[in-house]
Amino acid sequence: MTAILEFDPAGAESIRSALGPDAIVVPSLRELREHLDVDLFEDCVVLGPSVDQIDADALAEDLRITRPTLGVVLVRQRIDTAVLSDALRAGIREVVQERDLSGIANAVRHIKEVASRQRSRLGEGGGEGPRERRARLVTVFSAKGGCGKTTLATNLAALLATSNRGTVALVDLDLSFGDVGIALQLFPTHTLADAVAMGIDLDEPGLKSLLTPHRSGLQALVAPLEPSSAETITTELVVRVLDLLAEEFDYVVIDTPPALDDHVLAAFDKSDLVAVMATLDIPALKNLKLTLETLELISFPRERLAVVLNRADSKVGLAIGEVEKTLKAPIVAQIPSSRDVPASTNRGVPLTTDDPKNPVSVAIRQFMEQVVVPSEKDAIPTEMRSDRRGGRRWKR
Repeated sequence: MTAILEFDPAGAESIRSALGPDAIVVPSLRELREHLDVDLFEDCVVLGPSVDQIDADALAEDLRITRPTLGVVLVRQRIDTAVLSDALRAGIREVVQERDLSGIANAVRHIKEVASRQRSRLGEGGGEGPRERRARLVTVFSAKGGCGKTTLATNLAALLATSNRGTVALVDLDLSFGDVGIALQLFPTHTLADAVAMGIDLDEPGLKSLLTPHRSGLQALVAPLEPSSAETITTELVVRVLDLLAEEFDYVVIDTPPALDDHVLAAFDKSDLVAVMATLDIPALKNLKLTLETLELISFPRERLAVVLNRADSKVGLAIGEVEKTLKAPIVAQIPSSRDVPASTNRGVPLTTDDPKNPVSVAIRQFMEQVVVPSEKDAIPTEMRSDRRGGRRWKR
């Protein structure tokens, strides 16, 4: 069944006739909510052109949390960038023009197909109640290039994949100059740039078609091959990609560029853990301190940050204790220097899987076990995860 909310009787009847006998028209937002409270297996809601955009967005945001298998179709007289942007942020699945009745019908049919797959995966109706699967998202960041972001991200993802921790996705969010594909010696058929054509229609099967498998078992979404393609990838698309990966995988590791741009902040917003990196040199530590101060200014939760020091055994006259005092933050992981790191990168083989006893591999494994993988007492309940992922809770 599909519920239609449209205040104009003629418009409501036009939409209903396009959807067939299973569609019903409800006269008010209150009665729509009452209908959804009763019909727990409703798949789709169509909001007509007379429904206020703010009300439509608010309803979609609420349903995204309380009814993750239910999709919303928004019908508008005119569709522009602002409408699409607001709809995507709110979690509306499809936006269709009022006169495109076949488009409305296709949108509803697509949402019902997705809902059927979601119910099958989440276990609805199977006696155990709804179960929303959510990955643990880990973003690796440094405001200075050359600190080892890609090395940590690729080795951590490969280690998670080979340690029977669950399914793992690795995302290269350095859209102009990403090196994940090179570091893992991947030959991708598709990249993140191919998601642009799908836009708000991007779904799990579409996203899976863009992933490149690695021998460790992880699935990689590599950066565009052409730097100019970065301009076509919106923050809204990045959010959509991360949300879909979070529903499909147990862990998602995100490599980033050395800049706090909107794409990176969106990844921070979705992340359970942000590993901020530096090396023992003044420029890198200065940039790390500025990063921490900037995140504090925008009220990013400090408990979701982990400071990682790479090449921490360098003899450069800087003591770890003095660095922590300057940063006003503890260093939770210290990764030593090793000539084997660039050698393994040049071979396209993660050091953590190629040489598990290497000191660098041991340090990354300790970081994974002590910081990345949550203990049962630290695990976030599903309902709390859903609420937190509904939108940014920190200032910007």
